Amino acid sequence: MADTDDDKIFHTVFFEPVGVQMSVAEGETVLDAAFRQGIAVMHGCKEGQCSSCKSLLVEGDVELKKYSTFALPDYERESGHILLCRALAYSDLTVELLNYDEDLMRRSIAVTEYDATLTKITKLTHDIRLLEVSLSRPLRFWAGQYVDLTIPGTGITRSFSMANTPDGQTTLQFIIKKYPNGAFSSQLDDGLRRGDRLIAKGPYGTCFRREDQPGPMVLVGGGSGMSPLWSILNDHVQSGEERPIRFFYGARSRRDLFYLDEFADLQDKLPDFRFIPALSNAEPDDGWTGETGFIHEVVGRTLREEALAGEIDAYACGPTPMIEAVMPVLQMAGVAPERLYFDKFTQAVR
Repeated sequence: MADTDDDKIFHTVFFEPVGVQMSVAEGETVLDAAFRQGIAVMHGCKEGQCSSCKSLLVEGDVELKKYSTFALPDYERESGHILLCRALAYSDLTVELLNYDEDLMRRSIAVTEYDATLTKITKLTHDIRLLEVSLSRPLRFWAGQYVDLTIPGTGITRSFSMANTPDGQTTLQFIIKKYPNGAFSSQLDDGLRRGDRLIAKGPYGTCFRREDQPGPMVLVGGGSGMSPLWSILNDHVQSGEERPIRFFYGARSRRDLFYLDEFADLQDKLPDFRFIPALSNAEPDDGWTGETGFIHEVVGRTLREEALAGEIDAYACGPTPMIEAVMPVLQMAGVAPERLYFDKFTQAVR
């Protein structure tokens, strides 16, 4: 039954098979209502592009905002499937979650908005920057999650994963790849300045570090996919847990690599850790003697050769083509689907 509050009409959403219910206001997407109330359901782009929040509408009336038919084909829509990030409720709903993570639901954190101040921008490579902001109060999050950053007065909002560990401080760091026509990233050198005000909203994301897992951990990244993986890796180090770790990072040429000294220090510090960068287009003057080829090829070859013992947790973050190429490789290497966590960095919709 609908309830009203300050002229808003609310409906009740029942999630099966987890037995969770919540309220949603008319005009609010089901996913946004879940974020607001700290109910963690599977999600990705939040823009109807990736299908991570695809669910089955068992009962009720919804209207879907604009979405990609790659994420929700017409035949699935006709069979009752919906995208939670696009679904507006006009009655009470019963929704069957097709993908859910009980660990995620236990560790839910309500999405909150924070005032932020830009404190530093550091050049890591020719097209990758480290952005640092200071928040008005600490943000609670899990290593691997992200926030939406907004430049006030511009209508520009982009999602960026935290590179720092979730230690309760008010400083957030983000590893960001610059794009010539990127509405946000193009301003990292020629627009944004120290002291500028930003708005951070979060945390979001399901690709966060799972704790107390004894088996090997495999990290696979490319471009700014380094950001959440750097947070996951260092959060693991701080935890004191011990497990074999293989960190694969794909780049085009030597000039696209960074943090090499930091990785060397970690290899000396950790008992069973390897950083494995691979260049897909090494230049003749790179003097490169490491792995070459696309990163999914290197992952497959290395895991076949090593045959790591135990149940593997795999985290993959980066461009969508890389994620789609590496996921079947990881599964063929023995990673169970429920232990494969990923974050596709999709191009923002203007």
